Amino acid sequence: MVEELGRRTWIIAEGYIPGESYDANPTRAMASHETACILNATDQPAAIEITLYFSDREPVGPYRLTVGARRTHHLRFNDLDDPAPVPRDTDFSSVIRSSVPIVVQHTRLDSRQPPHALLTTIAWPA
Repeated sequence: MVEELGRRTWIIAEGYIPGESYDANPTRAMASHETACILNATDQPAAIEITLYFSDREPVGPYRLTVGARRTHHLRFNDLDDPAPVPRDTDFSSVIRSSVPIVVQHTRLDSRQPPHALLTTIAWPA
């Protein structure tokens, strides 16, 4: 029997992409960003849908992606643009649903000031 790792629904209640970085033209690695680190340890591809929630507008989504079987994917929220780009300097929360159990970790790089800040947390499994 193969142990099932993860859950099908994850919540990241804290989201925020700073609208700027200290360096006016940062490399991709050092640009302020939010990331969902997704692990699919199953033998099947994970069909994933993400819905974003805001304090002052209707939810946006689903954003869709696939994470291959026995693979990991670090998804930058900055790169999401369909059905709409993720707004900068705006609080949001996300609900991540998957067709198979996955594990999700949340990371933010805030590079608005020279001493960069990196935050990482495990998402909440539902």
